[in-house]
Amino acid sequence: MSNNINSEKGMGFIIGASSVGTLIEWYDFYIFGMLATIISKQFFPEDSGTSALLSTLAIFAAGFIVRPFGALVFGRLGDLIGRKYTFLLTLILMGGSTFAIGLVPGFKTIGWAAPILVLVLRLIQGLALGGEYGGAATYVAEHAPAKRRGYWTSWIQTTATLGLFLALGIILFIRNSQGVEQFSGEWGGWRYPFWISLLLVIVSIVIRMRMSESPMFAKVKAEGKTSVNPLKESFGHRANFKMVLLALFGAVMGQGVVWYTGQFYAQTFIENICKVNFVDSRNILMIAILFATPFFVVFGALSDKVGRKWIMLIGMLLAVFSYRFVYQTFLDYTNVAAKRSMIDVSKTTKSDAVATFDAKDKKKALISVKYDSVYTDGAVYSFTKTDTLHFASDYAGNTASIAYIIAKKDSTAGLDTVLVKAKAAAGVTLPEGVTYIAAEKKSAKPGVVIEKSLDSNTFWKMVGWVFILILFVTMVYGPMAAFLVELFPTKIRYTSMSLPYHIGNGVFGGLVPFLGTLIVEFTKTKELPGGDPLAGLWYPIGIAALCFVIGAIYLRNHIDEDVMD
Repeated sequence: MSNNINSEKGMGFIIGASSVGTLIEWYDFYIFGMLATIISKQFFPEDSGTSALLSTLAIFAAGFIVRPFGALVFGRLGDLIGRKYTFLLTLILMGGSTFAIGLVPGFKTIGWAAPILVLVLRLIQGLALGGEYGGAATYVAEHAPAKRRGYWTSWIQTTATLGLFLALGIILFIRNSQGVEQFSGEWGGWRYPFWISLLLVIVSIVIRMRMSESPMFAKVKAEGKTSVNPLKESFGHRANFKMVLLALFGAVMGQGVVWYTGQFYAQTFIENICKVNFVDSRNILMIAILFATPFFVVFGALSDKVGRKWIMLIGMLLAVFSYRFVYQTFLDYTNVAAKRSMIDVSKTTKSDAVATFDAKDKKKALISVKYDSVYTDGAVYSFTKTDTLHFASDYAGNTASIAYIIAKKDSTAGLDTVLVKAKAAAGVTLPEGVTYIAAEKKSAKPGVVIEKSLDSNTFWKMVGWVFILILFVTMVYGPMAAFLVELFPTKIRYTSMSLPYHIGNGVFGGLVPFLGTLIVEFTKTKELPGGDPLAGLWYPIGIAALCFVIGAIYLRNHIDEDVMD
C-alpha cells in the first residue's frame, strides 16, 4: 500500500477503514443519549420525575468528562507503539462496554446497583473514545497529500454525525417494529441497539486488522526518533503546551459547544421542552443530518484553499447570534395556545378513564384520561391528564371496572360517581362487574403529559432550522482535524491533539445537554413553573463567544503543508 499511499484508491481504503471504526465508536457513545428518557425510567425509581432524567444526563456527561483521561492514556500509547494497534484497543473497549450496558438489569430488579453499573460502563466508553478520535484523525492526516489534508480529514469528521444518524435510525426502526410499550419495557427493544454494537465492532476489527501503520510514524520509529515520554514532551515543554492551550481555548472549546447544541441539545429541547413526540423529534434530526453531512467535506476542502481559522470562527459567530432565535422558533411552532383556533372538534377525542393501582399501596390509584386534540392542519397534540386518588379502603382487584365517588367539580355540595376501567396486571383477566369505592382525597394538581405529533408543514420547517444548526457544526468541525494535526510534531501528535480535542468536546461540549437542562430547572418558580426554556442556551453562547474572541486574536490562518516534523 505504501507505493500508492496518496492515490485516490489508497486514500479511499484508509478513509473507509479508519472511518468505519470511528463511526461505530460514536454510535456506541451516542445511543445512550438518544435513549436518555427511557433509560432514566429503567435505571432509576419510577417516581423520580425530572431528577431521574437529570441523573441520566449526568451519567451521560460523565462519559464525556473522562474523555481527556482516555486521550492521555491512549494518546501516550499511540505515540509509543503506533496508531493502528492503539485504536484497535479502543474499539474493543468501546464495543464491550456498550454491549454490557444492554445487559444491566433495571432498577426494579437490582436497585441502585443498576445506575452504578451503567455509570462504570459509561466511564469505560468515555476512556475508549478519548483514544479513538486522535488516532483516526492522525492516521488519516499522516497519509493525506499536503494540499488536500483538509478534504481527506473532513471525512473522519463526518463520522461523529453519521454515528448519531446510525443510532437514530436503528432506534427508530426497532421502536416502530415493536411498538411503544414493548420497546420501553425493562428488557424491551431499547436494549437491542446496545447489543447490535457487538456485531458492528467485530466487522470493524476485521477491517482494521488489514491496515498498515502510518508511514510518518513508521519512519519516525525506524529512525529511533519516537518520543520516550509523550506526556512530558507534550505538556512539559512550554512552546508545545502553549499550542495545546491555544488549540483548546481558541478553537476546540467553541467547536464542542456548537456541535452538541446543534444536534444533541436540539433533539433534547424539541422532545422535552417543545414536547414533540419520540418519533417526530428523532426524524427531524435524522433528516437534517442527512442533508447537512456533505458540508463537512465541503468546508474541509474549502479550508485547503482559504485556511482553517476563519471558517471555524465564522461558524461559531453565526451560532452565537442565531441560537436564541432558532430555539424560540421551535417554541413558536409548537405553541399550544397559538393553535387553539385550529382545533377540529369533530375529530378531537377523549379516552375512557383508566385506573392504575399502585403495586404497594392498594388505596392509591392513578386515574388517567387521554385527550387527542386534532387540528385542521393535520397536527395532533395529545394530553394525558393523571389524577392521584387515595381511597378509603383497599382495592381488591377482582373487577374489570370500578367507580369512585367524589365531590362535584362545580358544586362541592353534591357528589359525582365516576366509572373507570381497572387496569389489571399483565396476564390477569378480570370478570365484569362494578365496585364502588369512596375517594378520601384527590391530588390538588393533576399531572399532565403532552405529546405532540406535528403537521407536515411544521415538521419540515423544523427540519430546515435544525439543518441550519448542523450547518454551523460542519463549519466549525469540518476543518478541525487538519487544523489540530498541523499544530503538533509527529512524535507527540497523537497525545498533543487528543487532549485539547477531548477537553473541548468532552467537557465543554458534552456538558451542554446536562447543564442546559439544569439551568432551565433553576429558572422554575411558582409564577413561572416551566422556567425560562431558553436559559440553557446561555452556556454554549458564552463559551462559543469567548472562543471566537481568543481564536480571532491568537490563531494563525497558516496551512502547514509539511507535517513530517
